[in-house]
Amino acid sequence: MDTHPLQLTGCGLVLREWTSDDLAVMRELFDDPDVAHRTPLASPFGRADALRYLHNAGRARQSGERIHLAITTDGHQARGEILLNRVTGSIGYMVGAAHRGQGLAVRALGMMTEFAHTTAALPKVILEIEPDNHPSIAVARSAGFHPSGCSIPETVTDKGRTYDLLAWEHSLTADDRG
Repeated sequence: MDTHPLQLTGCGLVLREWTSDDLAVMRELFDDPDVAHRTPLASPFGRADALRYLHNAGRARQSGERIHLAITTDGHQARGEILLNRVTGSIGYMVGAAHRGQGLAVRALGMMTEFAHTTAALPKVILEIEPDNHPSIAVARSAGFHPSGCSIPETVTDKGRTYDLLAWEHSLTADDRG
């Protein structure tokens, strides 16, 4: 597996791997009630959690399982995260509260979707979104995803909360394949 730092650029964004310099901003971004509600991340999210997350993200990249990238506009200050799970073909994303409403998630999702199709050679990628997560549904639609027609909601229990996740998908078209 390629161990060189991964960086994707385009659409006014630089998506780059997390580094130890990001620990404080990771805490700021991930220690948020909305993030805690919608993700399996620890809450509160402290320094030890950030260190563990950074270590696990690096290990997942080296094994080829997942790619975790910080969403930046300048290659430095992280404003959120986008990740690709190469095993399940799924993408996840979050943007910090102070940076929402700027189109960061839509642009990052478009870039990661293209990477998944072209570089990771995944013909289909999915998102798993709660039915009441209207901002995430808007991001999915804007990035060209559509509800999966053959999917039964997955019921998940996490942190004492039970909820459904609906699958949204993006597939390569015949034109995309050449």
